[in-house]
Amino acid sequence: MKTILVPTDFSEQASNALDLAAQMAKKSKAKIILTHVIEGARNFSSFNTMGEGGSPVGEDAFLIKRLVEAHEKNMSDLSKSKMLEGLQIETKVKVGSPYESISQAISDDKADLLIMGTKGASGLEEIFIGSNTEKVVRHAKCPVITVKNKISLEAIRSIIFATDLGENQHRLISKLKEIQKILNAELHLLKVNTPSHFYTNRQLEEEFDKFIEVHELENFTTNVYNEATEEDGILYFAEEVGACMIAIGTHGRTGLLHLLSGSIAEDLVNHADIPVWTLSMKH
Repeated sequence: MKTILVPTDFSEQASNALDLAAQMAKKSKAKIILTHVIEGARNFSSFNTMGEGGSPVGEDAFLIKRLVEAHEKNMSDLSKSKMLEGLQIETKVKVGSPYESISQAISDDKADLLIMGTKGASGLEEIFIGSNTEKVVRHAKCPVITVKNKISLEAIRSIIFATDLGENQHRLISKLKEIQKILNAELHLLKVNTPSHFYTNRQLEEEFDKFIEVHELENFTTNVYNEATEEDGILYFAEEVGACMIAIGTHGRTGLLHLLSGSIAEDLVNHADIPVWTLSMKH
């Protein structure tokens, strides 16, 4: 792992994400790219931090330039904080859509991992609005770890990997094995049995054996949990075993298909108190 991208809005959750990124960077010798996106000025998205080119003119250009300069100062101060001592830090300030800016930064900076804070969502906000975090989780081209609370890297000793044991998961498993190695964590393979998708223990034993052999997994357990929904099964199992992180692939669907089928990964990001590792399976 060479590059960890950390978006920040200077919130408590973003600080917790940066703290985890710092711990991970120290262990993996990675560089941290700390980025802040100034939202709400989309008409000025072509305005760069040097004040050159783009659409704003006159007073608008002056105000945007001053805003960018103020945030650059905040970012510079943050990069000098104690938690980042001894690390290679690069800071960037962008103007525009957080989701689009973060997606572009993943490609431009060749990020190996994105770590971001999230406050979660529930009720009508979760159904109708959707957050930038959810969009990033759904489409990011690199693994994403979402963080709510402050956590010690040393405390992450077990990862629940919720899976349907299906095929074509080689990239997902490969990236998951990388984070498992960095954390030196035990992997709990988890298949949640629901009333609409129920399998016998004998069926699942065969599927687990094949899955483990194909992906050459090490330091793992196999687990079956019966629950009404997959999300509840994952959360309840995590609580029972005291897991420190949840890992899951996300389908990356959009539009009506996404609204109808939902996304277990995005639900977990909203509702889980522990970090959630995700990777879009559409890439």
